[in-house]
Amino acid sequence: MDGVKVLFHVSDNGVWQKAIANIKNYLKDVDEGAVQIQVVANAGAVGSYYDKDLLDQMQTLSEESGVLFTACRNALQAFSLDVNLLPKFVEPVSGGITEIVNKQADGYIYIKP
Repeated sequence: MDGVKVLFHVSDNGVWQKAIANIKNYLKDVDEGAVQIQVVANAGAVGSYYDKDLLDQMQTLSEESGVLFTACRNALQAFSLDVNLLPKFVEPVSGGITEIVNKQADGYIYIKP
């Protein structure tokens, strides 16, 4: 897919609502077919992938707009969270920072809400 590639970095549970609002607002202003959005959660933010209140919003963004949600395996291990219990729409990545660096090298625009 050609177009704009955007990477949202969430490292704190307290900014998830802001990140989700940022993504929704951005999607209102662009042609969804011309954008790729990935969210990388690391540090304490991975815990929100187990929070029912936020999951519904995340899943809707994933299914309706193609937003890719990823979780840092290192953080999951650090917080004793089972990678096998992640929602199906969340992909684990080996390291959150490594993923961010690689995506920026691939031309993704970095946003930290």
